[in-house]
Amino acid sequence: MERRRSRSFTWLMALLGTFLLTPTLGVLGQEATPGASPVAGGEVIQSLTREQMRAQIDESLEYSEAATQGGTFVDATVSDIRSLNPFLAEDEITLGIASLLFEGLTGGDPVTGQPAPIGLADRWEIAADRVTYTYFLNKDVKWHDGVDFTAEDVQFSYDALADPATGSAYTGAFLSAVASYRVVDADTFEVVAKEPLASFLYDTQGLYIVPKHIWESVPHDQWAADPASTGQDPSRIIGTGPFKFQEWQQGESVTLVRNDDYYGKVPYIDEYVLRIWPDQQQAVNALINGEIDAAGLEAQDVATVEGVEGVSVATYPSRSFTFYEFNLDPAITTLFQEVLVRQAMMYALDRESMVNDILLGYGEVAQGTQPLISYAYAPERNSLRYNYDPERARQLLAEAGWADSNGDGTIDKDGQELAFEFLHPSGSPTTDQLAAYMQDAWSQVGIGATPRALEFSALVEVLTVSHAFDLVILGFGWDASFIQSAMFDCDQYGVGFNDMRYCNPRIDELNAQARREFDPERRADLLIEVSNIVNEEQPVSVLYFRESIVAFSDRLRNYTPGPWGLEISYVWIQE
Repeated sequence: MERRRSRSFTWLMALLGTFLLTPTLGVLGQEATPGASPVAGGEVIQSLTREQMRAQIDESLEYSEAATQGGTFVDATVSDIRSLNPFLAEDEITLGIASLLFEGLTGGDPVTGQPAPIGLADRWEIAADRVTYTYFLNKDVKWHDGVDFTAEDVQFSYDALADPATGSAYTGAFLSAVASYRVVDADTFEVVAKEPLASFLYDTQGLYIVPKHIWESVPHDQWAADPASTGQDPSRIIGTGPFKFQEWQQGESVTLVRNDDYYGKVPYIDEYVLRIWPDQQQAVNALINGEIDAAGLEAQDVATVEGVEGVSVATYPSRSFTFYEFNLDPAITTLFQEVLVRQAMMYALDRESMVNDILLGYGEVAQGTQPLISYAYAPERNSLRYNYDPERARQLLAEAGWADSNGDGTIDKDGQELAFEFLHPSGSPTTDQLAAYMQDAWSQVGIGATPRALEFSALVEVLTVSHAFDLVILGFGWDASFIQSAMFDCDQYGVGFNDMRYCNPRIDELNAQARREFDPERRADLLIEVSNIVNEEQPVSVLYFRESIVAFSDRLRNYTPGPWGLEISYVWIQE
């Protein structure tokens, strides 16, 4: 499972190697969708209209008309959702459900990941000042309870998002990009950026809108515990999306039903059910036995599933990667303050072996923080490469003053051993193998690392509330801007994904320049420099970029998983 990034980026892979259908969550890229990204200066820029955008997507994905309608699409996961409030959704599983119930002003092109007019706004325009964005809302949108959707709902939602008391992980990115916003009329909303930003549509991408008439009586600091967030009051789980909420049986399943009054593409299927399994093996068995229609696979599962009648396996490049991060807050631990220690730990790991023996080739060793599908992926420009070199690791540790003074096998310094507990999400055989290997590899250079698996919600609690961790293995996925400020900027600790308490003012400066840079080549140069600094300083250590693997029943049609999501409304079931 993934945490969502940049408060528009995709976050934490709780189950490294698993996959959830994340319907067009919307997430800058190599080539912008026409009208999606402004050029610096000039005339007013108009986005494509909804109809134009849909025609492009449909032509690219070659959707077929449903020969049969109805039926239930049963999906699988090994981790429960955490909330039914989209403002509090950070992980991939929760966001997948939220995206079917709620919508933002813009959607995401499932082909390119670019912001697209397939959300609550039929189109938008960018003024000649390059800071004023006007969104023209669809006049036919209604909330699931029949109440008309208006720009007042957008104003209310943005007010809640701007208040840190709400507890949203997206507040930091929102406040860093937005100067002001206002209702123009019932069907028009205006947002003003703090400055001309090439990244603005990405900074505000995926910011869901909630109904004012449902939430206006609830103080922001009580949203997390409200029955509409916990699922205890289904009557108040009201969105505008293509599906309506029916039931959440915690630890078992989430059931959504078709919204027949949806203003856009009404889904072909009657129901979407997300089944929650205790572990990956049971999910795979359920797929083989025909109990479910789709499941994300880990590399070890492919041989089991391939050849099963009626089941297909698809693989595709991923924007996700697996990494570990250090707690750099000296008030919690002083073990990782020295960059030589952090670099040594990376040299001690045979990442080629990880990819070949654990991922079975479904991935590639990371060289920096930019994934293979990024326009800023440039491994040939890396200033430092961490090839497997345990002797180099030992030299760096010794240079930093660490030695095994008492002969117990663990190096120490100033009376403190380099020994710690490292956390990782439970439920994934891939993660378990990875943690076991890392424990052994680090022990070979005198580092005592003890793995501890936590259920995902408990792991997120540690990262975002108590911050009481030494090191943690996670997963992450960038949006199509590939700007990484949400994880590495100084001011994102506590409101973004900078769980490490890392701070380098040069990175802040480079990311700010990248957000303002409209030329993609110059922007790529800035992001490559950021990647190099992070690669040298190692606040996080990116192990590899994964290839996504998903298995699905042949009865699913228009099933088109890819790095930028899947539009479930177009899936139909061949009986």
